[in-house]
Amino acid sequence: MATTAAPYGLKPVKRADGLPYAGATSQYLIDPAGEATNLFYGQVVIIGADGYIALATGTGADLTSNSIGGTSGVGAIGVFVGCEYTNDMGQTVQAQYYPSGALNAKAYVVDDPNVLFQAQLDGAGAQTIIGTNTFFAAAQSTSTGSTSTGNSTSALDATVQTAAAAFRVVAHVSPASDAYPDVLVKFNPGAHQMTNNVGL
Repeated sequence: MATTAAPYGLKPVKRADGLPYAGATSQYLIDPAGEATNLFYGQVVIIGADGYIALATGTGADLTSNSIGGTSGVGAIGVFVGCEYTNDMGQTVQAQYYPSGALNAKAYVVDDPNVLFQAQLDGAGAQTIIGTNTFFAAAQSTSTGSTSTGNSTSALDATVQTAAAAFRVVAHVSPASDAYPDVLVKFNPGAHQMTNNVGL
């Protein structure tokens, strides 16, 4: 039961067509000179104007001025689930999260727009939330994660929204009566770069 607020960002669970999620990821480059923010497991990421992976800093409350990718409306490329980078001793490290400034890094990203993700809401979500849209309760940042676990600490907004937003609520994972229910969500088409016709 999800009776306490312990959000963890987005965790890939299965595909929308009913097939299991088999762990597939794609590798994307992070700025070789170092990205200025931490990237945590479960955070949504974008491809920036420089062609490198960066943190998505919009809430996704709409697909325009509050787009998941900021104000561009391009959308996200997917969810960050780890990385590899070169540490201070010149060793290649595989890690749960990307520490700000790490060099020569590659991000592992779940970029399939048909994957369903589990996330925690920031408040009660009745059965009526199924089929509505949601977004991040607060914008992601370099500090919306734990450097101990490497995981995101972002929650999704429990407010029912029928207008366009980043994610569609597909199902409850924990009971709808929980104080902070876990739900399954999917990127809405306009919020994902693979299904959005707006280019960088």
